[in-house]
Amino acid sequence: MSLDIKEIITATMVLFAVIDIIGSIPIIIGLRSKVGHIQSEKAAIVSLVIMIGFLFVGENILRIMGVDVNSFAVAGAFVIFFLALEMVLGIELYKQEEAKTASVVPIAFPLIAGAGTMTTILSLRAEYQTINIIIAIAINMVFVYAVLKLSGKIERVLGPDGISVIRKIFGVILLAIAVKLFAANIQGLLNQ
Repeated sequence: MSLDIKEIITATMVLFAVIDIIGSIPIIIGLRSKVGHIQSEKAAIVSLVIMIGFLFVGENILRIMGVDVNSFAVAGAFVIFFLALEMVLGIELYKQEEAKTASVVPIAFPLIAGAGTMTTILSLRAEYQTINIIIAIAINMVFVYAVLKLSGKIERVLGPDGISVIRKIFGVILLAIAVKLFAANIQGLLNQ
């Protein structure tokens, strides 16, 4: 295991784009208006635990189901691709149920540590050192905590148009990442 700044930066940016906490500000604001207080600390800590836990046991769970990491990474590339399409085109492919409370369930899971994030973590694991991914997850959780805590102020500063532009930029980045993940892991599948 070795620290690699380039891997940490890349993994951080990939996770940042997939988690899309900036793009989730409208959802967070909506939840806050419905249920009042959002537990920022609890949501960030639970998300961190879920993501790091999945980083370590996710591959074993897949092995039990008879799926290898390359197959999961290719499937993950498709999930990331569709998430990116949602962001770039402003359409909704994945329908989320309305949350009843703003506790750990709607914020930590599935908003932050959802299916796209889990898929991305295992896809990153196929390419990067575990320690670098853990650091990237931790950096993202610090950012998630800050955004949850300051969501009202961020919304006022960026405005709806600013949030929309940021979502589209990260959507294009995610599209490129999905293509790269697919290309890197499809070769591993074909060579088996």
